[in-house]
Amino acid sequence: MALTAVHVADVPNLDQVSLPPLYSTRFSKGVDVERIGAKSPKFLVLGHRGSGMNMLQSSDRRMKAFKENSILSFNSAAQFSVDFVEFDVQVTKDDCPVIFHDNFILSEENATVYEKRVTELSLSEFLCYGPQREPSKVGKSLFRKTKDGEIISWNVEKDDSLCTLEEAFQKVHPSLGFNIELKFDDHVVYQQEQLIHALQSILKVVFEHAKDRPIIFSTFQPDAALITRKVQSTYPVFFLTNGGNEIYYDARRNSLEEGLKLCVEGGLQGIVSEVKGILRNPGVVSKIKAANLSLLTYGKLNNVPEAVYLQNLMGIEGVIVDLVQEIAEAVSEMIKPLKEKEEQIQVKAKPHFTEKELSFLFKLIPELIQQ
Repeated sequence: MALTAVHVADVPNLDQVSLPPLYSTRFSKGVDVERIGAKSPKFLVLGHRGSGMNMLQSSDRRMKAFKENSILSFNSAAQFSVDFVEFDVQVTKDDCPVIFHDNFILSEENATVYEKRVTELSLSEFLCYGPQREPSKVGKSLFRKTKDGEIISWNVEKDDSLCTLEEAFQKVHPSLGFNIELKFDDHVVYQQEQLIHALQSILKVVFEHAKDRPIIFSTFQPDAALITRKVQSTYPVFFLTNGGNEIYYDARRNSLEEGLKLCVEGGLQGIVSEVKGILRNPGVVSKIKAANLSLLTYGKLNNVPEAVYLQNLMGIEGVIVDLVQEIAEAVSEMIKPLKEKEEQIQVKAKPHFTEKELSFLFKLIPELIQQ
């Protein structure tokens, strides 16, 4: 389905959007963007939805080891050399930010599977699904719809209850950064007031509970990104894009060039692109870097160590991954510097490529990812 979205040009008085002073800046000098790797030599590894997304139809047990977007999954990821966990935040109808990826939550009643939109549930209704924190309570069953429409019971090896954004701040190790995706439905037309109301609820929790935790905001919704950047200057805002792999009604989502333009004009700090979009168009990396923007990627190819290393060579600053342990360990071996002396840097197991070999790889990869 095509995306329908409200363009900035269609929103009156966007320059006048404002929130209470609470959201203007928390630190006198704003956030130190080097804490999130922007223009930093450190190559970041971010756990996708914690310890990885759930692919319930997959034969790979690692894709259903932990319930995604859960406290258990976040803390499991924290055991490895990851810098951030990425997760999706939506706002319930009673204004509570909760962590859940899908727009709809599926359950079963009287042998019939039904679905309800997450943002139309109250907090208490949302928390009734899945395992319950109180041993005496039994939660409603959880199902999930795959991309091909199949409905599957949401069974994982280590399950956990659904959670709120506030709980994540309280229960996840404080050294672990949060990449908070501001989640909006691609197929809904949002008015300015709706976006602001949801963002107010999320920002309130962040500013009350983040303390010194590194935070990145990201979103596929262009106007939500621009508003978030405008109303606060403490935390960096990244624009999420498929990098041209899919076409949407909103042209700002249809290419990396359009995403770059949005970031420059809106004062955003970075781009998070589907990795295939970068590998199909490697020349855009230099343009993004020239604009002084950070660049992260997501996608299945980020579970391949060689593809991750190649991105490091290209100047990409971090990857969002599902196979957290494997990629974190590979990055530690191939990329992160090990100092023997202050002036001497050695990299363990670092592949060596000549300029000719690198040129060949850059030409070959776009062909491979078309398969």
